[in-house]
Parts: sequence; structure tokens; C-alpha cells
Amino acid sequence: MTTNPRIDQAWWALRLTYGLVAFLAGLDKFFNLLANWESYMAPALGSLLPVSTTSLMRTVGVIEMLVGILILTNWTRVGAYVASVWLLLIALTLPLTGSHFDVAVRDVAMAVGAWTLARLTELRQPAGAVVAGVIRGSARAEA
Repeated sequence: MTTNPRIDQAWWALRLTYGLVAFLAGLDKFFNLLANWESYMAPALGSLLPVSTTSLMRTVGVIEMLVGILILTNWTRVGAYVASVWLLLIALTLPLTGSHFDVAVRDVAMAVGAWTLARLTELRQPAGAVVAGVIRGSARAEA
């Protein structure tokens, strides 16, 4: 599908940003180079978990890496919607820590950006196009 080059530029900027940031933030859950990720867990919520905060953060990291991969591949729309909801949920839980209010506000803004990426993807690539492309690709592989 042909679109406006200005829309394409914005789409690529959002796609690369959200895909790479999600993947790298997820990867960092194993190394804590960017932040002490465990500090973002509200103690009240952490005490309810059947696993340690470290285990939870590593699970979150795997999910974030998968979302980043979705955004960077043919599943951009799905990955962007997941990222949008994920960021909103984080923003809603951060005030329970008693701090990180700035990060909560920033995550709301990032959620809107991820939603915008999903909507722009719908303009560039109708929902059925991804499925049709996957089916065509698998049909070629079988031939």
C-alpha cells in the first residue's frame, strides 16, 4: 500500500523507537544497567506475588523483548497495541510505590505514542494484510 512519505517517516521513527526501546528495556531487566527495575515494584504488590521481585522483573523483561520483536516485524500493529496497554498498566501501578510519579506520567505519554504507532500501521497496512502476507509466505515456502 502506498502512503504519504511524511506518514512513512513518522511511522518508521515510532516503529524503531518503540521496538528497540521495548526490546532493550526488557533485556536490561536481566542486567539492571539502565535502572534498578525492582524499585518500580510497589511493596504492597510485591508482597502478594508467589515469586520474587527479581523473577517477576525477568518475566516482564521477556515479555517486553517479545513486544519489541513484534513491533519490529510484521506484527507492528499488535505489538504497538500491547505496548500501549502495557505502558498504561505500568503507569497505573507506579503511584503505588509512593514515588516514580514522573515515570508514570511519561509512561502515559509513551502509551499514547504506541497507540499512535498502531493506528498509523492500520493506515499503512490493513489488518488482513499481515495475515494474507504470512499465508502467502508460507505457501511460497511449501512450493
